Amino acid sequence: MRTDRLSDIVVGAAGNVAGAVVDPRQGLSRLRSAVSTRKVITVAAGLVVGFLLARAGRRG
Repeated sequence: MRTDRLSDIVVGAAGNVAGAVVDPRQGLSRLRSAVSTRKVITVAAGLVVGFLLARAGRRG
């Protein structure tokens, strides 16, 4: 995955979430089609690493 496109992915996902708030049925279908398994795994791994870093920082 190229990191220079990461901001585009984040902005696109934010737009899809905003669309889901306005029109839930169409927004969720767009969100499901836009998110691939690789993106989900990347975001989940980032959240886990961030959580572990924050937890280690609190203890230290």
